[in-house]
Amino acid sequence: MTSFDPLRTFVQLADGPEATPIEVTDDFWRTIETRRDLQGGRLVSVYRFVEDWTSWERHPAGDELVIQLSGSMDFILEQPGGEHCIPLRGRCAVVVPRGVWHTARVLEPSETIFITRGTGTEHRPLSHGSG
Repeated sequence: MTSFDPLRTFVQLADGPEATPIEVTDDFWRTIETRRDLQGGRLVSVYRFVEDWTSWERHPAGDELVIQLSGSMDFILEQPGGEHCIPLRGRCAVVVPRGVWHTARVLEPSETIFITRGTGTEHRPLSHGSG
């Protein structure tokens, strides 16, 4: 085992005892739904954001833990009464409930960890709501 860059290698936490590093190649997101090694369990990923997200997303298979390590973002959740803004400033975290559409506005460069049961993750353009 060697160390790795978490921005280029995610980790799949299987439903069993395994934690498997997964290299993020150019076709990673294009093929994610067909990869049997990523079905079940949770995917741990780290991102660096410098611009607002370009879409909404939701995870129907489970809640998502979002851990902000640095920077500043507004995390926007689509709720029955409208959009709910959760400020993420510096080091903090939020749990996004299963099935809730969410996006982010980046106020300053941010590094964020996501722990997601990603099976069936959906995306839609920002035009379905403000953003």
